[in-house]
Amino acid sequence: MAKKIVKKEEEQLENVGEALSTTSQWVEEHQMLLSSIVLAIVIIVVGFMAVKNYVIAPKKVEASNENAKAVVYFMQGNWDTALNGDDAECIGFEAIAEKYALYQQGELAHLYAGICYYQKGEYEEAAKHLKKFSADDVMIDPATKQLLGDAYVQLEEYNKAVNAYAGAAQSGNELIAPMSLKKAGLVYLEMGNKKAARKAFEKIKDLYPQSQEAQDIEKFIALAE
Repeated sequence: MAKKIVKKEEEQLENVGEALSTTSQWVEEHQMLLSSIVLAIVIIVVGFMAVKNYVIAPKKVEASNENAKAVVYFMQGNWDTALNGDDAECIGFEAIAEKYALYQQGELAHLYAGICYYQKGEYEEAAKHLKKFSADDVMIDPATKQLLGDAYVQLEEYNKAVNAYAGAAQSGNELIAPMSLKKAGLVYLEMGNKKAARKAFEKIKDLYPQSQEAQDIEKFIALAE
């Protein structure tokens, strides 16, 4: 038994030796190719650093400045100018979202644009922009999804609405989650799906008993009977 194991190990060592020899031969024969590959990787890395330092960083600052100009009109409730610019220094959220699409500020412009369109009652445009925005923030992201749900309700696209509300509720945010669950429940009632409505209302009762929505949730659960 021991001899078989030793013999097997010797065979494995021979195979390894042959493999190393073959590899060494391949490396020697393809030295120029390997050098070219390494050089290409170095060029790519250096090129990326150059783009990051001399193109991306300035673009981020530029995009932030453009957003700041549009936010001034946004805070004034001047939705049209915030969206389309003032023909002077401000280009507006629509242009920012397109021009800086690869940057975080461009994505943020979609959020602002979505809110502007919602305020104007243009819900289809609002939904188009809102669904292009996402964030790691535990307040902003679910709030955006909830507003997206509201836009879909206005468009009477109820399935999309409850999906958006579900996304907002999944955040677990103590303020937005119960609010979104209640909105989802009401939409389910409108759709005639009492089972789904009851489930949404009961989640509020079980998971968010201290929320404002939970205070009168029993009557909504009764409506879903």
